[in-house]
Amino acid sequence: MFPDKGVSSFEDKLFPQKYTFQINGRLHVWNSPKIMGILNVTPDSFFGKSRTNPNSNEFYEQVARFVSEGADILDVGGYSTRPGAAEVSETEELDRVLPAIRWISENFPDTLISIDTFRSKVAVEAIKAGAHIVNDISAGELDPEMLPAVGSLKVPYIAMHMRGNPKNMQELTNYSDILGEILNYFAEKLEQFKKFGIKDVIIDPGFGFAKSIQQNFWLLKNLSHFQCLSLPILVGLSRKSMIYKTLQVEPDEALNGTTALHMFALCQGANILRVHDVKEAKETIKLYHTIYP
Repeated sequence: MFPDKGVSSFEDKLFPQKYTFQINGRLHVWNSPKIMGILNVTPDSFFGKSRTNPNSNEFYEQVARFVSEGADILDVGGYSTRPGAAEVSETEELDRVLPAIRWISENFPDTLISIDTFRSKVAVEAIKAGAHIVNDISAGELDPEMLPAVGSLKVPYIAMHMRGNPKNMQELTNYSDILGEILNYFAEKLEQFKKFGIKDVIIDPGFGFAKSIQQNFWLLKNLSHFQCLSLPILVGLSRKSMIYKTLQVEPDEALNGTTALHMFALCQGANILRVHDVKEAKETIKLYHTIYP
């Protein structure tokens, strides 16, 4: 990836960074924020309305709606990583995500698909089934075979910052300098990725993963600091506890708060919004472009 260099933060808004990705032998150029629609083929993801069965009409309708509303990427996940979620076997995860990916690939061949997994075998089989991007909450920490697999697949890789695992991550929120530590984490990861031939990397600061509510807001306030890595930044804020707990509402009532933080994230340099609500995110990006054409 080769981002265009801006002279100042103001000029970066006028002349946004461009990122290039090789996907299935085709060059994709991204020069504006993208929307990733969340498709949870799980029974226990934290936001109930995002849970679907991959072989149901509900799933088919949700995919069609996301595409029609402007989703650039569909993120398929078969293993809930919310705190306290039940463990899922590799076989069960594959049984959940592969039919979903195959159906999307067959019915919406122009839509990019990411597989949300920390398991190398699931990543490999998902790419074979038609997915284009690997989205890994652990950046290779939970499966030592993940980085070699992604390197051999030659696909874009979304690497998220997290400490520990989904079961114990909220016990690991003690940082002396959270911004510096996460930047160092990604710098070290990028060196690892190079060794395995992973060229197209997207970073995700990991809102809600091994961070307190206050730390999440501090990261969001300083999101632009991660632009020094010259990589696309994915932001996953949608309906998370940092929003609904702060507003003292339920996840079902957190759309307005989500939209407010999405606009702030865009102004801080977010390149991808990972969302439950595609239409509202699309409108937010349209208004953002009205401010920064």
